Amino acid sequence: MTYRVFTATCAVTFVAAFAFVSAQQKTAEKAAAVPTFTKDVAPILYKNCVMCHRAGEIAPMPLLTFEDARPYAQAILEEVGAGHMPPWHAEAPEGTFTNERRLSAAEKDTLLKWAGGGAPKGDPRDMPALPTFTEGWQLGKPDQVVEMSEAFPVPASGAVAYEYFYLPTNFTEAKWVKSIEVRPGVRAAVHHVLVFYRAVPDRPRLPAVVRGNPEQNRLPPPQFGAAPPKASATGQPGESQRLIATYAPGTNPQVMPEGTALRLEPGGVIELQVHYTAFGEAVKDRTRVGITFAKDASPREVRASNFLNATLVLPAGAKDVKVDAETNFVADATVWGIFPHTHLRGTRWQYVLELPDGTKKIILDVPRYDFQWQTYYMFKQPLQIPAGAKLVSSAWYDNSTGNKSNPDPKIDVRWGDQTWEEMQYTGLLYSPAIKTTTAAGRR
Repeated sequence: MTYRVFTATCAVTFVAAFAFVSAQQKTAEKAAAVPTFTKDVAPILYKNCVMCHRAGEIAPMPLLTFEDARPYAQAILEEVGAGHMPPWHAEAPEGTFTNERRLSAAEKDTLLKWAGGGAPKGDPRDMPALPTFTEGWQLGKPDQVVEMSEAFPVPASGAVAYEYFYLPTNFTEAKWVKSIEVRPGVRAAVHHVLVFYRAVPDRPRLPAVVRGNPEQNRLPPPQFGAAPPKASATGQPGESQRLIATYAPGTNPQVMPEGTALRLEPGGVIELQVHYTAFGEAVKDRTRVGITFAKDASPREVRASNFLNATLVLPAGAKDVKVDAETNFVADATVWGIFPHTHLRGTRWQYVLELPDGTKKIILDVPRYDFQWQTYYMFKQPLQIPAGAKLVSSAWYDNSTGNKSNPDPKIDVRWGDQTWEEMQYTGLLYSPAIKTTTAAGRR
């Protein structure tokens, strides 16, 4: 009898001990399955996030260190899980665009497991080296910086007319430009910046191969006492004006595709069209433009253009209003990138290419347009468009009370400069097609 009791007691003790060890093993396995910041998370953040999530950039908090990121673990779980971060709004297979801001499935899974599993730090020895940045510039130190000669005072309230600033470049010879980065002095006050180059062409220009609808492109008269740009910035006869860069909230610096560049004639002036928006605090802005020159001695020239529909009308309270615009190709062209732009009522965009034989195909679909994260969508495989084709842009707007960003759902909305008005505007980067001169294909 005593032996049996002892045996039973031993069995119970063994089972309990086995259960305890098994539970410990499961706990250890579960802990080991949770990614750590130093080994797993930091490399993902450095690759995809810290370009914006660092001091002086557009994001509201840095994510460079564990101490930076740990307080925002829940926010990372929610934003990454919902697909809000990184901010990418086009619907297309991965790899369609060169400037995609998106995580791979594995990277997303790692961040979600880390943030949802207690957000452990991990072994400090696993921490990768901090990435290096040039303070004040996303693309590194520019070859040349031009800036406003003095700061512009933006009031705390009220409408601010478009302002024009003229920045001499002092170019003594033609320059091939690889990238342009616009840096507002006070980002919250700058709605957008259009960068133009004004100079006397020193050689026959490449032909303009896109032509928008004249009726849609006709802008209404300026409002709020806006002063038009100067007729001439250099004082030279024959001066021309060309759009070369665009900045809007969330826009990346513009980098020309491999083997291409913008060509700027000597002696030119950079003209900034700056749209300021009062945000409740009086500030002074001094916007800068950083220019990097191409290393290629003979790149293919890129041209910037745009098309729009200034006749839009959004009825009060209307939830899903579609507005189209179009541009025609009068010669063969290569399209490198497309930039859709609306204000606070814009919800989505779609671009359809209509070929001369009547074939139609969607080339860009942006079902989740976000005014705060505007993007120049740069194609990895640029579009080869034949003469006679037409590009039709469609933008949808929500002017109802259901749009939380709507400034006033009780009014009809038309084209206007201010954010409480609307735009239907598209920027294009393109090149005229390269013609061959012999059967062998010599350029």
